[in-house]
Amino acid sequence: MADAITADTAPARASARPAGSGDLRLRLRQNAGLLGAVALFVLFYGLYNLYHPRGFSTQVLIQNANEILTLSLLAMAQTVPVLLGGLDLSVGAVMTLVNCLASHLVAGSPAQIALGIAACLGAGAAFGFVNGCIVVYGRIQPIIATLASGAIAMGLALFLRPKPGGKIDADLSWAMTNALSDFAETYGLFEDGKAAWFQPVAWIPVPLLVLSAFALLVWVPFRRTLTGRTIYAIGSAEGAAYMSGLPIARAKLAAFTLAGFFAGAGGLFLAIQTSTGNADIPQASTYTLNSIAAVVIGGTSLLGGTGGAIASVVGALVLRAISFNFRIFDVPPLLQPLVEGLVLLAAVSLGALRALRAKNRLELFR
Repeated sequence: MADAITADTAPARASARPAGSGDLRLRLRQNAGLLGAVALFVLFYGLYNLYHPRGFSTQVLIQNANEILTLSLLAMAQTVPVLLGGLDLSVGAVMTLVNCLASHLVAGSPAQIALGIAACLGAGAAFGFVNGCIVVYGRIQPIIATLASGAIAMGLALFLRPKPGGKIDADLSWAMTNALSDFAETYGLFEDGKAAWFQPVAWIPVPLLVLSAFALLVWVPFRRTLTGRTIYAIGSAEGAAYMSGLPIARAKLAAFTLAGFFAGAGGLFLAIQTSTGNADIPQASTYTLNSIAAVVIGGTSLLGGTGGAIASVVGALVLRAISFNFRIFDVPPLLQPLVEGLVLLAAVSLGALRALRAKNRLELFR
């Protein structure tokens, strides 16, 4: 009888609870990693600006935005294969290859520059597509396939640029690495950039706008497509996705192609920022490892199926904010990897804590 009373009254108690509160708690649990990354970024970046002699100024923001963009694009590139449940170890090498290619192509007339930019982005996407073909049709694990293809990409980069050099259009380099007002003035978009409506946004760094454009115009629409949803389904349970009739092969090809596109965009901007091409092997390895760290810090699961590129951008912001503080507080170079490793370990541990507390795998997706 007591059991019957309990069973009958339970729905009443559940219905008495505000519907919105349950949804809010669910969303907070699902985005706990992202919210933690945002809190870390606010903490580290706020601390950096408080102790910087010119903190909270436009000049500092522009400098930071330039340092953030390439890693953020590499983090977005790494996110897509991770959502499948794999890793792409070639993103740093693809970035370096496109960086060297851009030093040959992004110069000359406006038409030549536009074609050069398109060729660089296309080269990155094409290399990612090749990675996808190796994984899908060669049936090779992504971590092995991309390790081998990354070595090929570095070889091509060294062929293009045995020594650092090349040339990037000076106007493009200046306009893309400064504030929106400088971009407008460089290309004469407004009368001396002094239009009244333009002034409130003239201070915004162009790199932040570029990053926002890639996130909102490329990633967000892609995620909402059938292919984008299939990538999440594969990472959650590939067998179930296959039995549901989802386009598995197409989704994997699209994932690696998009990863190559984002990595190519990172290499293109690195060339624009440095005005040169450089087949730097240690730099490529560092960017690859940092892209994985950014994905983890942003709350995307390395098991696949949960997370997103925007969360990984936040993870990249956290990594860069930590490195900014190294300069302010004169942390010895030998101790910097230790500090970054501790932060990454803490982020991974917090993500694993939820899995350890779950009674079964289904609870991870509630």
